[in-house]
Amino acid sequence: MKKFRVEDPFWDLFPEARIGVVVCRGVDNTDPDREKYANIIASAQIEAMKYLPDPEFSQNEVVQVWREAFQQFKTKKGARSSVEALLKRAQKGNPLNPINPLVDLYNAISLWYALPCGGEDIDTFEGDLRLTLAHGDEAFVTLGTEISEPPFPGEVVYKDDAGAVCRCLNWREAVRTMLTEHTQNAFLCLEMVDGKRLDDLTDAVESLAAQVSFHLGGQCQTAILDVKNPEIEIDPSHYPKMEP
Repeated sequence: MKKFRVEDPFWDLFPEARIGVVVCRGVDNTDPDREKYANIIASAQIEAMKYLPDPEFSQNEVVQVWREAFQQFKTKKGARSSVEALLKRAQKGNPLNPINPLVDLYNAISLWYALPCGGEDIDTFEGDLRLTLAHGDEAFVTLGTEISEPPFPGEVVYKDDAGAVCRCLNWREAVRTMLTEHTQNAFLCLEMVDGKRLDDLTDAVESLAAQVSFHLGGQCQTAILDVKNPEIEIDPSHYPKMEP
């Protein structure tokens, strides 16, 4: 059985953190209606503006909390939380182009709740998925290159037995595990490091599961992990099929 486990080195850095998880089984990620997802994202970009009351982008709390978090570990120069990039586009009024339904839905939820969100194809994982600190020798090839760029030692990463899956939390992901139109079983996650927005995280996890089920079918299992409950089964076969 595949598992997702948040390991002790992560909790040592962020003891108040929570990681929301949505495990999706049997989804159809081939919906061709790009206009529908563009509209969902556009609505979320409008909603996201409530988190940016200060016109000085870096002074907004939802930006500051992640910049402070990224100072706690080694990062590549210029690396920022995934939600910061989305919020910056919203503030500037730059539309976010649809990618594929799963990615579009988690981007919309990320904007709606101003929480970092990411997703990977469970069927591509080699062994268990872990959120931990990198050794620095993990293979990592991202979109647009064929050259491996391993994370720094001590960088916060998602990784499996084959290498890094995502660097600097949800900053940048590997091509090997990314969601595509062929994805049927997905691991989606939302991150909170300071413990102050647990209600928002809980709502975001349930909203993401509901949106995926409504638009893409399949079955979703949710969980929120903390230092006392650091792992969950993510193997799709762990969840029984839904009755027709």
